Amino acid sequence: MNLRYGLNPEQRARASVDEEDSPVRVPSGEPSYINLLDALGAWQLVREAAECLSQAVATTFKHVSPAGVAVAGDVDEVMADLWVPEGVELSPVASAYVRARDCDPKSSFGDFVAVSQPVDLSLAHVLRGVVSDGIIAPAFEPGTVEVLARKKGGRFLIMEANEAFEPPALEHRTVFGVRFEQDTAATMLNPATVTAGTVASIPSSAIDNLLLAMVTARHTQSNSVTYARDGMVLGVGAGQQSRVDGTKLAGIKVDTWWLRRHDKVRSLPFRKDARRQDRLNWQIRYIEGDLDAGEQKRFRADLVGDPPHLGRDEKADWLATLEGVCLASDGYIPFRDNVDHAARHGVAYIADPGGSSRNEEVETACAQHGIVLTTTGVRLFKH
Repeated sequence: MNLRYGLNPEQRARASVDEEDSPVRVPSGEPSYINLLDALGAWQLVREAAECLSQAVATTFKHVSPAGVAVAGDVDEVMADLWVPEGVELSPVASAYVRARDCDPKSSFGDFVAVSQPVDLSLAHVLRGVVSDGIIAPAFEPGTVEVLARKKGGRFLIMEANEAFEPPALEHRTVFGVRFEQDTAATMLNPATVTAGTVASIPSSAIDNLLLAMVTARHTQSNSVTYARDGMVLGVGAGQQSRVDGTKLAGIKVDTWWLRRHDKVRSLPFRKDARRQDRLNWQIRYIEGDLDAGEQKRFRADLVGDPPHLGRDEKADWLATLEGVCLASDGYIPFRDNVDHAARHGVAYIADPGGSSRNEEVETACAQHGIVLTTTGVRLFKH
């Protein structure tokens, strides 16, 4: 398969596939190297999550890691106002994508989409209005390819996954002339994986959220920490050298998602012609609260009135109402500082592989914060 270009435009690239047993086909568009990496990584995520949870799953992928992941479910007013075109009734798979896109809408700009169920017209109409590079799905209902193929002047990439394809037992990789070979990851995640490592009672909703967070961590560049709530992965801390930095980064994303539901954020008086992504970016900068003079001027130019003051105490009070968040760590938690930071973001359940030399400190921190810790024994590194 010829690719448009490699990791960078000046690099030529090809991908080798078995034409008789290809994992994907391309009904429309021409993939780049990164497109194909994102498509294959995203498809593996939604495929595994759907098997674990028996629900429609969607992810929004950027640079070989997910920005958001969600199962089908309720779409609140914030999501509906942003992502649902007028007159479109969301199907389950379309609701999964809307929820996934809303987890981290700043990072999802220009995403690669994967869904575990066939693309229907409901999802196609949602996708028609967002900035996105492509989608991979197991099938496309009649008329959907035609709708999507018109995006980006015909450059929107449409890929169909072969549901019957099973990866070989060994995977290979060549780096700087060195050929690596290892077993394809085969450890299946299920509710027992979550519950076996603790004597505490974990409600079924939390088990599902922990499973979703763990599957997401498995398909995220390590070190990674993922936060999930209500069937959505709201925060992904990907590719951090320090685990606590991943915990902090993902936690900030969770806080931002929750603060976007604050009345003062929702009621910002944007001009009618302000673009959606500009509104989102300004909402996030408003939440962060450290706009310089130049930003303040540009922010007010997109408003028809003065923005209300959102103080630190108001934000803290609102964030204190966030609860029931689940966290998964792809490797063991080495120090209690990860738990202390997680507790600031409404975390009530943590799943990690265990094995830290300071595991007693981690257990003590969880007990002090009222967090249930479950030790899975399964490391989920991806490099």
